[in-house]
Amino acid sequence: MAYAPRLGIRLHGGLSPQRCIELAVAAETQGFASVWFAENPLERGALPALAACAAATRRIGLGIGVWNPFLRHPAQIAMDASALDELADGRLTLGIGAGLAAPIKRLGAGHPKTLAALEDTFAIVRGLLAGETVTYKGKVFAVEDVKLSYKARRPDLPILMAGRGPKALTLAGRIADGLMVSNMCPPGFAAWAAAIARPARLVQYAPCVVAADRPTAMAAIKPVLAGMLKTFWTLGQKVPAAKASLVDHSGIPEADFAAAVAGSATALDDRFVDAFAVAGTIDDCRARIAAYGAAGVTDLVLTFASPDPLRDMARFSLGTSA
Repeated sequence: MAYAPRLGIRLHGGLSPQRCIELAVAAETQGFASVWFAENPLERGALPALAACAAATRRIGLGIGVWNPFLRHPAQIAMDASALDELADGRLTLGIGAGLAAPIKRLGAGHPKTLAALEDTFAIVRGLLAGETVTYKGKVFAVEDVKLSYKARRPDLPILMAGRGPKALTLAGRIADGLMVSNMCPPGFAAWAAAIARPARLVQYAPCVVAADRPTAMAAIKPVLAGMLKTFWTLGQKVPAAKASLVDHSGIPEADFAAAVAGSATALDDRFVDAFAVAGTIDDCRARIAAYGAAGVTDLVLTFASPDPLRDMARFSLGTSA
């Protein structure tokens, strides 16, 4: 059954903590359901902005999307997430993923058994949040006789897993409370992933520009998509699941992706916008949001890519918080 997904906004390491606070407060005022914090290697860490936004807001949900156990040990994930949830009065959702292998490898971290690492991480984090004394020896991570010194506010804090390939999606369906889907994945991919993982909650990222007319929005979103496409196409040459998420579910031929990545002035046309973004007039955007809802997305998290994200958020007219 199709439904309208809850809308959130995505913040990231390219923004100062002060800017994150401004955008999170605005999102709460405009009636958005959640604000999510992406964390990538060598960008600003998400923890300062998360804590500041938890203190500055009262209603809006806060999401970590995602923390990587190769950069933050599973025990540290449990410590930080439980403390943040306490600060936010139970508004936190934790996302965990083990992607971005290349930059993590350059840091001397990482492990070839990423799915095993995720399974270990979920076991350790859940045990610690539940107040257990945990002894666990996994294929990647191990702990011995460890226990949090305090009681977590929510022992059942929801934990989502990021994944793309069939094995990762199957694992997410088994160990996680929901699934996180990255940027540059069309609604068709979300539907395919949901059929495998059967998630109770499916959080999807997408870039967004809303404008008074469609040509203005297209002109603003295409440079953003061009940069993202180069990053994800490069990843797709090494990770078959990443390439499949681009090509197999978008309806765009592989040759057209190659032409767009090569920088052809006309190759990155409106098909790419319709497949990978929420852009256009407010009616165009609502139609794309509905397409994600029909695919099974429960939470659509938008990265507002225009120079004035506060204006764009206000255009959605979701209502104001009390």
